[in-house]
Amino acid sequence: MKVFTEVFARSLNKRGEELCGDSVEVVQSEDSIIAVMADGLGSGVKANILSTLTTRIASTMIRNKASIEEVVKTIANTLPVCRIRKIAYSTFSILEINDEGEGRLFEFDNPPVIYIRSGKVLELPRREFRVEDKKILEYNFKALAGDKIFIVSDGVIHAGVGGLLNLGWQWSNVANYLERVEKRGYYVSEMVERLIETCNHLYRGEPGDDATVVGVGVRESELTTVLVGPPEDKSKDAEVVKKLIASKGKKVVCGGTTANIVAREMGKEIITKLDYMDPAVPPTACIEGIDLVTEGLITLTKCLEMLRNMVNMYNFTLPLPKEIRKEKDGASKLVDLLVNRSTHISFMVGRAVNPAHRDVYFPGVAGDKVRIVEEIAQILKKCGKRVYIELY
Repeated sequence: MKVFTEVFARSLNKRGEELCGDSVEVVQSEDSIIAVMADGLGSGVKANILSTLTTRIASTMIRNKASIEEVVKTIANTLPVCRIRKIAYSTFSILEINDEGEGRLFEFDNPPVIYIRSGKVLELPRREFRVEDKKILEYNFKALAGDKIFIVSDGVIHAGVGGLLNLGWQWSNVANYLERVEKRGYYVSEMVERLIETCNHLYRGEPGDDATVVGVGVRESELTTVLVGPPEDKSKDAEVVKKLIASKGKKVVCGGTTANIVAREMGKEIITKLDYMDPAVPPTACIEGIDLVTEGLITLTKCLEMLRNMVNMYNFTLPLPKEIRKEKDGASKLVDLLVNRSTHISFMVGRAVNPAHRDVYFPGVAGDKVRIVEEIAQILKKCGKRVYIELY
């Protein structure tokens, strides 16, 4: 059975630093996903350069089927050398999982992986070898739907050292914490959020080191099809709705005119939901057989705004934005559906132009639903989603 892998990451910058010394790179290929987390020597700009070079080199070379020996040698010969310490140093973890669930992980000087299956930390078999006088640990495993994998930097297991905790949080404490959170049924994205917030609490809001958490969730494929706007050619209304209804998985309709077309072609009634009102987002509606019905441009623009905050979050900028709350408005419901409840997302975008959108209230990109959907798609791909767009 094929599985799907998604990746979420959060980070804390060391106090006083604008840039994080840890970097994460996620690369998606046709049948696998590669996630690399590197921790550069020191902190700030120099550490950021070291870790960014490491993640870019490793992810690109692994995607191009290079061996780990080639990757390590290239990194060792490429990283700039610190003039004071006379070393170029960046730890790293490289994870690759394909759609068949075949996984491998390489670690160099990073804390050991935390692999959770059925609510328990799983001890993976590993082998040790040396490249360029560096000790590399290699894990090979078969990932199953429901598995959750966490890669953390030193700043996580050292959280609280010399303060709330004399010796820091320690790997075993972090692993036990993730076990407890996992048993409560949280999504990987939520577990990453909770872990990094706990680290920040242990540091009393002033991290003594860069701290990064990469959470990888393995799950069965879940398709969501989103119909946005009516087709440019009205004669294709029935064809587009038929394709939406025939699609597997969850179905979403965005736009009042689009919802009317779908209801008409399905012979169903539209019922506007007035049980929850938000002045910033128009109300949702119900059509039997459709999982979510929202207003169009305003809701999509709000959805994009929320997703942009997530991208900032995953790029480890400060201040850390708060976790997107699962509100009852249409934009929050759409974000939750796309991020937490979908692995494959198909956007069906109609190119018909609503005359109201030419109004001055929708200048530039805000009035162009195709551009909005394209940016939403790019952000979702950063989380590892498989996204497809069709124009009508």
